Amino acid sequence: MTGHPTVRQTLPKPEPEPCLTLHRFDDADVETAPHDSLLDRLGHDHLTVAGAITIVFAVLVALFAPFLSGLSGNDPYGYHLDALDPTGAPAGWGGGVSGAHWFGVEPLTGRDLFSIVVYGSRTSLLVGVGAAAVAMLIGVVVGGTAGYFGGWFDVVASRVIDIMFGFPALIFMIAVGAIAPAWFPRVLMLVLVIGFFGWPSIARVVRGQALAMRAQGYIRASTAMGAGHLHVLLRQILPGLSATIVVFSTITIPGNIGAEAALSFLGVGVPAPTPSWGRSIGDAVTWFATDPCYLFFPGLALFLVTLAFNVFGDGLRDALDPRSRGLAR
Repeated sequence: MTGHPTVRQTLPKPEPEPCLTLHRFDDADVETAPHDSLLDRLGHDHLTVAGAITIVFAVLVALFAPFLSGLSGNDPYGYHLDALDPTGAPAGWGGGVSGAHWFGVEPLTGRDLFSIVVYGSRTSLLVGVGAAAVAMLIGVVVGGTAGYFGGWFDVVASRVIDIMFGFPALIFMIAVGAIAPAWFPRVLMLVLVIGFFGWPSIARVVRGQALAMRAQGYIRASTAMGAGHLHVLLRQILPGLSATIVVFSTITIPGNIGAEAALSFLGVGVPAPTPSWGRSIGDAVTWFATDPCYLFFPGLALFLVTLAFNVFGDGLRDALDPRSRGLAR
C-alpha cells in the first residue's frame, strides 16, 4: 500500500518591520535651524532691503520736506531772478548749482530746484499711494464678490473686467484731465482717475483666488452652519487675500507714480506752481541743451523711487509665496 506523498509548503518569511530611529535634538540643532519668518526671508535679499531703505528715505523726505527745504534757506515758490542770466537760463555752472541752491534753479523763474524736488516727493507719493488704495478697494470688492458668488454675477463682472482692459487708459486719463473743472482739486482728480483705471488687473487675480477659496472645506462648513455671505467674505475670504492685497499694492504704486509723471509731463496733471517731478521733467526737455541738471535731478528722483517700489514689491511677493521658501532667488 502506497501512501500519498507529503507536500510541504514553504511560507515566506515575514519581512522585519522598519525601525524608527529617534533623534534627540539638542541646543545646537535649534540654533542652526533655518529661520522662516517674513523679515528673515526679506533680509536675505539685498535688493529688497535696498528697495525698502530707499522707500523709507523717500517717505521721510516727503514728511520733512519743509524742514529739508528750509536747510537751504529756500522754498519751492520763491523766485530768485538774480540767479538767472539775461536769457532766462540759470547763471553759473550746472544750472546754477551753488551753496544757496544745491540743485540749481529753475529756468525763467529762478525757483530753487532742491526745494522743488523735495516737495515733489509729496505729490508723487500721495498720488501713487492714493491711487493704489482706490484701485485695491474697487478690485477687491469686484473680484472677491465675483469669485465668491459665481453664477451670472461672475459672468457680468468678468465681462466688465475684459471691457476695462480694452480701454486705452492713458488717452482717457488725458481727456478727463483736460475737461476737469478748474475748481476740482487736481491731486484728488489724479488719484481717482489713475485708481479707477488700475483695478481690473487686481480684480482678475482676486477673483481667481476667491474661486479657489470658495471650494475649501472650511468655507462650505461655515455656509452649512448658517454663516451669512457678509460674514464669510469679511472674516474668511478677505483675510486669505491679505498677502495678495499687500503685494499688489506695492507693485501698483510705481506704475501710479509713473502715470502721474506722464500726465504732468503732458500738461494735464499737477498745474504750476505745485511741485511735481513729472511737470519738472516736462519743462526741462526744452532746456536740456543749456541746463541738463534741470532734467537730471527730478528724473533721478523719479527713477530711484519707482525702481525701489518695483524691487521691494518683487521681493515681498517672493517672501510671501510659500513655494519660494528655502529657495534662493
